[in-house]
Amino acid sequence: MGKLAVQKYFSFMMLIITLMMMIFTIVGLFGGDANPSGNMARALLVYVLPLLIAGNVILLIYWLILRRWHWALMPFITLLCCIPYIGTLFQFGGPDETADKQAGLKIATYNVAGFGRETSGFIAQDILAEMKKQKVDVFCIQEYSDYSGDKKNSESYMEYFPYMKYGANGHYAIYSRYPIKDSAPIEFPASANSAMWADIDVNGQIFRVYNVHLETAGAHHVVYRANKMEEDGYNVQGNRLLEAIYGSYTVGMIKRAGQANILAMHMRDCEYPVILAGDCVDVPYSYVYNTLKGELTDGFKECGSGWMHTLRGKTPLRIDYIFHDKNYEGLSYYMKELSYSDHYPVFMKIAIKDK
Repeated sequence: MGKLAVQKYFSFMMLIITLMMMIFTIVGLFGGDANPSGNMARALLVYVLPLLIAGNVILLIYWLILRRWHWALMPFITLLCCIPYIGTLFQFGGPDETADKQAGLKIATYNVAGFGRETSGFIAQDILAEMKKQKVDVFCIQEYSDYSGDKKNSESYMEYFPYMKYGANGHYAIYSRYPIKDSAPIEFPASANSAMWADIDVNGQIFRVYNVHLETAGAHHVVYRANKMEEDGYNVQGNRLLEAIYGSYTVGMIKRAGQANILAMHMRDCEYPVILAGDCVDVPYSYVYNTLKGELTDGFKECGSGWMHTLRGKTPLRIDYIFHDKNYEGLSYYMKELSYSDHYPVFMKIAIKDK
């Protein structure tokens, strides 16, 4: 009787865990509908969705092994609900090898981290060579620097991209092989980050391209500062560090949500087809992702392939995006594993019909 009681207790606890995992996962899938400023706990569940999905897979296998088919339905149904989310990270199939042969507009976005602040200009020129190789028409750059030592990047870049506009403080740039008719920065209150837009004439059709870089305050900045303090001999207590990480990250989430709202309202009033590209510093299904995508199309879900991540290092997250007007068709979407920044560049080809 004792062994049977333990088994029943364990099964009951596993059932409770399965139910809780289902609830947290479903709430997480809708966490991006809630502004973090008033629903922080719900919004934070979006960031652990991969872990919740993994947990549901384990629970599904557990109940199938026990042949408890009715209990296995809970993680199975939960995983079915997660398919659209999984599609923002992984797409079956291979890239379209014919995309570059078709008529269209090739967009690239890359947070270049100031070209590594190196003085020879090699990184900036190698990135330019990659843009030429990929036949990019419009290049959106974040954390841009116009100088590499005594060289001016804009002068060498404009041999291939004859049109160029700066964003706020010169830290953003849009290079184009097509004429830029108009442009302006979009400043965010109480932030060093901002965005910009440019109206680009592509064979008589005007597209408004947004180049964005949202608030970067987050956990990695706090950890970096804490490590520096420890190197300088300060005692950083664990609980205080966790509080600082949580506080910094949640402040960043709230700021990004407000910045996404500003951009969404700006795009809503635009009379031209919109293409948004840049470093959004947020994951798929987050409030920022949902707000910026709005009625636009996520290029990766439309024509990407394989596993998509744009942040290098131990946390391979997808935080850089290209969204486009839903009336246009995407032909290809991919990233290249360049090592010049803590980000990877993202490329997309959009089909454009004759006017």
